[in-house]
Amino acid sequence: QVQHVESGGGLVQPGGSLRLSCAASGSILSMYYMGWYRQAPGKQRELVARITSGGITNYADSVKGRFTISRDNAKNTVLLQMNSLKPEDTAVYYCNAEYSDYRGRYLEVWGQGTLVTVSS
Repeated sequence: QVQHVESGGGLVQPGGSLRLSCAASGSILSMYYMGWYRQAPGKQRELVARITSGGITNYADSVKGRFTISRDNAKNTVLLQMNSLKPEDTAVYYCNAEYSDYRGRYLEVWGQGTLVTVSS
């Protein structure tokens, strides 16, 4: 069983920065994708950014140039550096990971979510 520990959410003014961190632990044989999704009130959950074990990234168009995703494969940790934050970035941010375990299963796990509020 794999668990995520997320941190870094909070309240920030427009134009400010936050960094989200997520550490996965448990029965992980290989970690494939790690990423961040978000869900704003009344909206569907959407992809923010995702990164492969080889460092290939993809971003939502709305965050390109402002957000940067990175990971530490040895620690199964993924970071999301968010700069130039806008009120429309307000949402609950969820860490996501796709991995294989020692039973040979391909699994997906979600974090509990961390709230990011961008407001003056």
